[in-house]
Formats: sequence, C-alpha cells, structure tokens
Amino acid sequence: MGAVMEDFLNQCQQSGDAAYSANRSLLERLEDPTTRTDARIFSLSSTNDFTPRNPPNPVCRPTIFKFRTYIYKNMKHPVIVHRFPEEEETHHDGNTQYLYARGLVYGLDINPRAVKISWINLYMNALDEKGNPIYDEDNKTLLDRVEFHESDLLSYCRDNHIELERIVGCIPQGFVEDQFGLGLIARAVEEGISVIKPLGIMIFNMGGRPGQAVCRRLFERRGLLVDQLWQTKILQAADTDISALVEIEKNSPHRFEFFMGLAGDQPICARTAWAYAKAGGRISHALSVYSCQLRQPNQVKGIFEFLIKGFHDISSSLDLSFQDDSVADEKIPFLAYLASVLKKNYFLSYEPPAGSRLFRNLISGFMRTYHHIPLTADNVVVFPSRTVAVESSLHLLSPRLAIVDEQLSRNLPKQWLTSLDVGPSLEFGTMSNYLNEDRSGKHSVGGVAVIEAPRQSDSMVELIRKLKPDVVVTGMAQFELVTSSAFECLTDITQEIGCRLFVDISDHFELSSLPSSNGVLKYLAGNVLPSHVAIVCGLLKNQVYSDLEVAFVISEEEAMFKALCKTVELLQGNSSVISQYYHGCLFHELLAFQLADQHSLPERSVEKTRAFEVNGFSSSAISRLDHAEFAVNESDEFPVVHMDVNQIFLPITTPVKVSIFESFARQNISDSETDITSGIREIISTSYGFPSDSNSEFIYADSTVALFNKLVLCCIQEGGTMCFPTGSNGNYLSAAKFLNAKIANIPTNQEVGYKLTEKTLAGAVENINKPWVYISGPTISPTGLLYSNEEINKLLLVCAKFGAMVILDTSFSGVEFNSKGFEGWNLTGTLDKLSSAHPNFCTALLGGLFSKMLTGGIKFGYLLINQPSLIETFHSFAGLSKPHRTIKYTVKKLLDLKEKRTGDLLNSTCELTEFLAGRYKQLKQRLVACGWEVLEAQAGVSIVAKPSTLLGKTIKIKKGESTYEFKLDDSNVREAMLRATGLCINSASWTGIPGYCCFTMALDDSDFERISNFKSLVC
Repeated sequence: MGAVMEDFLNQCQQSGDAAYSANRSLLERLEDPTTRTDARIFSLSSTNDFTPRNPPNPVCRPTIFKFRTYIYKNMKHPVIVHRFPEEEETHHDGNTQYLYARGLVYGLDINPRAVKISWINLYMNALDEKGNPIYDEDNKTLLDRVEFHESDLLSYCRDNHIELERIVGCIPQGFVEDQFGLGLIARAVEEGISVIKPLGIMIFNMGGRPGQAVCRRLFERRGLLVDQLWQTKILQAADTDISALVEIEKNSPHRFEFFMGLAGDQPICARTAWAYAKAGGRISHALSVYSCQLRQPNQVKGIFEFLIKGFHDISSSLDLSFQDDSVADEKIPFLAYLASVLKKNYFLSYEPPAGSRLFRNLISGFMRTYHHIPLTADNVVVFPSRTVAVESSLHLLSPRLAIVDEQLSRNLPKQWLTSLDVGPSLEFGTMSNYLNEDRSGKHSVGGVAVIEAPRQSDSMVELIRKLKPDVVVTGMAQFELVTSSAFECLTDITQEIGCRLFVDISDHFELSSLPSSNGVLKYLAGNVLPSHVAIVCGLLKNQVYSDLEVAFVISEEEAMFKALCKTVELLQGNSSVISQYYHGCLFHELLAFQLADQHSLPERSVEKTRAFEVNGFSSSAISRLDHAEFAVNESDEFPVVHMDVNQIFLPITTPVKVSIFESFARQNISDSETDITSGIREIISTSYGFPSDSNSEFIYADSTVALFNKLVLCCIQEGGTMCFPTGSNGNYLSAAKFLNAKIANIPTNQEVGYKLTEKTLAGAVENINKPWVYISGPTISPTGLLYSNEEINKLLLVCAKFGAMVILDTSFSGVEFNSKGFEGWNLTGTLDKLSSAHPNFCTALLGGLFSKMLTGGIKFGYLLINQPSLIETFHSFAGLSKPHRTIKYTVKKLLDLKEKRTGDLLNSTCELTEFLAGRYKQLKQRLVACGWEVLEAQAGVSIVAKPSTLLGKTIKIKKGESTYEFKLDDSNVREAMLRATGLCINSASWTGIPGYCCFTMALDDSDFERISNFKSLVC
C-alpha cells in the first residue's frame, strides 16, 4: 500500500491535470462495489499521509475532505447546505448549485471535474473509515440521498422533468452577459422558475457590486418575492480589473457599489473605487444571500413556460414587480392567460360580435354569485365602451326625442344635441313639431334629438313627465343608490309613458371579492328586469390598464337582446378580443375565489302590467335588420366553421406574438413607443403613394368598421348619397342601410370581374347630388381581384369630375398571392393634380395593418383625411372606440420591423402569403369539382363562387328527429349548407352579385371537405 500511496501522492503533486487523473481513477474504484471498501480505506490513508513537500497550488491539491454542514438559523426558511471546508479559504468557481427534490439532493456543475471530485467527497461521507455504509434513521445512506451531475445551470433537471423544492445557487458574475454582470444569474432564476415547485424556495448568494436595488429588481421583475437573509462585506481581489465598470458608469447614469475596506459603511462608485485601489487602498463589496419565492406561482410559471418556448427575447421587457399587491393580482393572471392563448393557439379564435360567450358567461356568473341575480349569457351583450353602447342603442331605436344625462351625452353626435329647433312659440304638447333639421340646415343623423338632463332622479322624472321622450339614458347619483327606490321610480314613470330606459351603473360597479351592492342590483336580485329597461355597465376600474375598457348591456327582453347583438355587429364588427380576455380574467379570478353555492336563487317578481305600450323598434329598423346577413353563432349541437367572416384563421407569426405579449408585459411605456403616425404615413406612402401634409389628420379606432360607419354618418350629415359598386362588402352596405343613409348602387359586369369601370362609374354618379363613392382596393373585397394603378387613377378622375367624395378602403389589401404584373399604386401625382378639380372632391383613405401582417383576431383601423371641413364633421361624431395603448405599441413594433424589410416578420409574412396561394388553389379545385363556378382571385382572403350545377336541386337534411328539405336557390344555399355541414358562408344577398356566395379561405384545409359533403347530399 505504501508504494501505491507514494505514487498517488506524487502524481497529485505534478499538476492539476495529473491530480484530476489520479482522483478519477480513485472514483472509478469507489463506484465499483467490489473495490469500494479498499478505495475508501485508501483515501483515508492518503488524507492522513498527505504532507506537502512544497506549498501546492490549490488547483493541484486533491480535494478529499469531509462535508461540513451549515444551517442558516436566522432564515425564515431554514436551508441545509453541505459544503467543503476548503471552499471557505480558497477561490471557488462558484458555479455549483445544490438542489433538493423528493428527498434527494442534486449537486450540479458545468465543470465535469468538479462533478467527479464532488462524487469522491460524497463517498467519503457516505462510508465510514472501514468502508462500511453509514445509515441514517430511515436506513438510508448519503448515496441514496445525494447525486451530482454535469449540467449547464439547471438543464439536467429541465431535461429530466425534475421538480425541486429548494434551489441553492452560487452563480458567478461577469461583464459579458449584461452591463451589470447579472445575465447568468438572471438565466439561473428563470430556469429555476421552470423547475421549482409552486411553494418552493430559491436561495442565491450574490455580490453586491451592481447595487442592492439592482440585485433585488433582478428577482422582483420576474415575479418573485424577495427576502435578504444575510449580508456581509468581502474584500475585492487585488488582481480584479474593475475598469469595465468604470466605463459603464461613464456611459450611463448607473453607479456601482463598493466600500473602502471592510469597515466602510458608505458606498462609493466604481470610478472612486478604481482610483482608491490604484492608490494602494483595499476595496470591498457586499455579499448577500437572498431567499426568493414565487408570487402567484402557477401563473408566473406559466408565463416563463411561454417565454422559454421561443420567446425568450421578451424577458428583457417583462416586469412583474409591483408596489401594490392588488395590481399584481390583476396583471399576473392576465399575462399567464395571454401566454397560454399565444402558446397554444395558432390564431385568436373567432368570437361572436356580441361578445365571447365565455366572457358573457363570466359576467352572468359574477352577477349570480356575488349579487344573486340569475342572469345567463343570453342576457348580456358586449360593446367596446359604454359610450358606444349608448350611441348604438340610440341608432337602433331612432327615437325622435331622447333624454340623456349630462355625463353620458358628452360623446354623442353633436348634431343630436343641436337638432332641437328652439323657437319663441313652443307650447306644451307640441315638442314633436320642433324635432326637425337643425337650424344650420344640416340633417340630424337618424332624426334623433337629445335633451341633456342632470343626474338626479327627481329632476329626471319631472323632465320625463313633461317631455314624454321615447328613450331615457341616465346614470344615478351615489346617494340615490343606497336603496332601489330611485331606480323603481324611473322604471315606473318610463313604463307609464311607454318609454325605453337605459340605466348606467358603470361608476358604481366593482370588480372585487367584496363588491358593494347598489339599489339597481338589489332590485334585480328580487325582480325580473322590466322589458323596457336595460342596464349599461362600462368596466372602468381595472388598476393595471386604466383605459382598457369594455362594456356590457343587460336586457332580459329577448327581442332587445337579439337586436343589440345585430347592432353591435353592424356598427362595430366586434369588441376587442384582448379587452375581453383581460376583464374575463378578473371575473374568473373572482369566481374562483368563491365557493360554489349549492342553493338555488329565490324566484324573482315579474314586472307590473304596463299601462301603455313601450316604444319598440320602428318598422324600418326591423326591416333593415331582417334583410342584413349576420354571422352565425355556434350552437351546442354542432360547431360552426366560419367562412363568412373577414378573419385569418392561420398561424399568427412569431414577431406578432412577441409584440402582443410585450405590449402587456411592459410597464411605463413611453408616448414615443406608441406614436404610430410616422410609421403609418410611411406605409401608405410606399404602398399606395397616397399624399399627406400638414392639413392631413390620422384617426385611429379599434376597427375599420367603426371608422367606416362614422364616414357614413358624415355622408348623412352632409346630405350625401353612399354609392356602392355591385360586389362590395355586404357588412358595409348593411351598416349604411341600418344608419338610414341614402344608397345608390353602381352596376358592375361579370366580363370585368365585377370591377368598377370609368363608364359605369360616370353613368351612376352623374345625376347624384353629393355622391360618396366607396371603392375597395387595391384588393377588392370580397371578389379578391385587384385594381391596377392605371384603373384606380382613371376612377379617381371620374370622381373628381363629378365632385364625389371617395372612400378608398385599403383594409382588405396587403395579401397578394396571384398578382403577376401588379406593381402597386402611386396616387400622389393624380391626387395632387385633382385637388383643385372640384370643390367637393376629396379622398379619404381607410385602412388596417393586421391583414398585411396576418395577425389573426387582433383588430386596428386608421383613417387619413386631407380635407379640413370633413375632419371637422368627422370629429362631431365623437363616440369612437380608440385603440388601447397596448395595441398601438404592438402596431409600432410591427411597423418598425416592417420598415427594416428583413427578419422574421418579413419571412413569416412571405411564407404565409405563399401558404394562402396554396389554400386558394385547394379551395378553387374543391369548389369546381363540386359544381361551383369560381371567379378568379388575385389577393385577399376570400373568393366568390356560384353553385351553378346545384341550383334547382333538392337537398334533405336530417337533424335528430327533424328533417329539412331545400330546393336550392340564391336565398337558401347558405342556410342549407350550414344545416348540412356546419359550414357558414356568405350568400349572394351579401355579395350583391346574383348567385355568387363568398368563402373565406384562410383556414384549415380539412374544413374544405365539408363542401364535398354538401354536394353528396344534393339529389
């Protein structure tokens, strides 16, 4: 044994590599059960006999030492950490982490040598001096409880799906990862979040050179609650160069923290520390031990799980640090939900225009659980804001006179507030004689006149009794909501005179686990809402995104509910999906907080018998709604495949997902980061050559539908006529009719693909006073054809000749897949030349970005107007739902990426455009094979086709015990296909082209099979 021992010690003396080789051989003997005992005895002898002949380099010494166990007794969460004695006196690489899970301790290090030596130390402590196992009270040895593995930070645990209860890490700091040298620690924290159990604890010791605030923020902005367990000062090694920190201070406002010696208590910056050290002084820095635990662990883990899956760049923008716990309780669950949506879904799913059914169920569930009001989703209609809800309801009812409280009337159309012709001979009972055009000669939009009233029930009741309005919209003062008396008084007086009543409770509605009730909600808990009454509620009080609004209207009258659903679809398209996600999370968290109530709610009283018939819908309003074609909602019987909506059901590109999530994850977004005007000006200049100058104004909204409808109101206000080419988007035409605009149809011909020509346009507008011409281009919706630059310039020349106002709708453009020879538009020269051709000629550019960037269900619209008078008229219709700053941030990010013309966004957009080209070919082939006549398309996401060989034939459809039979024609193809296959398309009445239906093709090609299934049922 002596000679072997001498050889071993000599080998260890030669070099670090030689010592490592000798110890590796020793480890192999320890791992072999047949040689383990002898190896343990040998290692004990080597330790006892080791007397260095020369002072060895620490790297060369065999590190065969016993564990010492340190218990941090002053910690809130005692943690046992096994360390080697020599680690206290010698330099250690600091990269070893000790982890605890399922009764096991894992030691991880990226250095394979450290792992080998750690295993040797483990055997030294697991076996006694005779080589026998040392058992604990559970009859286990350290070999059963401790493992060491080579691992880049926590990759071993992540790869092997190991969940940990404790993580103790000493991670080196440097200058490479980021300016504070904390990049590797940050990465360790994020990896720790992915493997720590929800109630687990992570402990890190960190040098305090970046400053205590920076160190704490590293943890807090990643959603961790931080305790500083222990702190000391250590001398900075004399050979450490801190000049890099001096340079960082020189180029930034940050100051690092050093101390003069160990006794110094006032921090000095890196520059001072560098100078002091150069002069011979000793400098030190803090060394702290931090204990970290996840706040809202499941949600935070979900967020980082999303970031790890290809979205790690967002980590730098994520900020989950909050001064107020209530803000954290709102934001973190929402970010976790948004992360799950973006991670799991290729696209944002279709939601009904009246609001996501899930969201409406959450609202009704909150009302039922917290206020004991038995509502259902079919009593709730969602609007972008309460202002939009009020204005839309007035458009629906078209009252000759409405009384609106002064706080709610501010954003109503100005014309409604000025259309009452006040004269000297007003007599009682003759109010209707004064509800005509306003005194300027302008047309009152919808024939509505609005009287403002104070928000006080007794004054309101007196006005109602005297003026006998058709509609009343009012909020209620706080003192009047203590009981339900004031609300009952309003319901009684409006019912008595046959008047509709909308009561706004926005200011008194609380999303809280202990919400205050009010007189209105108390009344609804005991009484069915009278059929003439609706409740309006804007969700205004979220604490994170103060201006992220969504509203809902409650009605228990089925006819009103259905009419409101159709109204919001026509006038708004739909409410922001993201806003519904956010507020839905708040409702969900509050409902999860409550235990399920097993008791049924008591029966409510039904309304009293009415003395007068309540003001209903006008026959014209009913006719307009009945003749419009609306989206079909999903039923419980079968899912609906939507080929009837202008939405892309294809994967959202990664850059878009990153931009969306980052916009909500960020805090303190600056105004410059949401300033999108310059980017949009650039994109319309390069894409369309559309000019803009100091007289131009950009107007933004949640959707292009809302902007278009405001332009229709401008047309009505100016006494104009909306002119639509045959083959225009059916939603826009239906909305214009609903708003009671004058409509003129411009005929188009099949020979030119139902495009406008100079001849047909001139023939249609020459005899129309104040024509407003709608043109969809370059991509024509829904046909998918393109107007060339020459064609659009010729059309503009005709419009200028007759003084037409042109609405140029580019919102369906940007996806050209079959456009050989199309070189885009350049309108600058033509519009500059025509600007003085006729005083009434003007062109407004309507557009959106997300069809160009294939963003699924996210909506955004812009409008560019160059004429000051039209700008003024447009702003008189103030109730426009503006895009939230998070959406504008997303737009800004995408515009910046698009401007670079390289990178992931461009590549992803090109790939998906090619993908759409393939979808178009597949859908066309399927339709042709099934007897449809397809109109050739060049761009967009929709095509039109005619069921030529199917018309006149019979189809029988069995659903349960019912059988439906159709003799196919233009009027029933849509219904027959929906009942037979669940495939929803737009009919010929929507496209305006006789016989031609519209199909959205931006969806999964497996859904195209339903077209074949439909043909197989036709006799």
